[in-house]
Amino acid sequence: MDNNKEHKETAFLGSGWAFPVSFSVDNHQVSLSANETNINESINVILNTRKGERTLEANFGSGIQQFMFRKIDNTLKGEIIETIKYALLRYEPRILVQDVKVASTDVLNGKIEILISYIYSKTNTRHNYVFPFYLKEGTNLDRKK
Repeated sequence: MDNNKEHKETAFLGSGWAFPVSFSVDNHQVSLSANETNINESINVILNTRKGERTLEANFGSGIQQFMFRKIDNTLKGEIIETIKYALLRYEPRILVQDVKVASTDVLNGKIEILISYIYSKTNTRHNYVFPFYLKEGTNLDRKK
């Protein structure tokens, strides 16, 4: 009985295919995600999608890839913050973004971490999401085996 009540209270958070898409070995069914996991996967998809990448919805995504190979300074951080706030406002209606912070964590390798603080819009429950964003293209060609 309590499990059913809990399901009804969190049903608005949504459920769907897990990302990345995978299949269960046992029953050959597509793996599903729900609630907080589903929202975090949705945020990840939005932030990783380039503008124009989706054929039928060309404006979907954040487009933060446009900031690759740029100098990490306060202007870049501000542009990233505004881009993420706008993308999440537009494409993830289940959350209200409270704050977005950009922290330079590995400037030499071009990696920054983006901390997104948000509230579920229906329950006012506060959560955070950390998104690693690489300003330099990843490659392992310089490593010798």
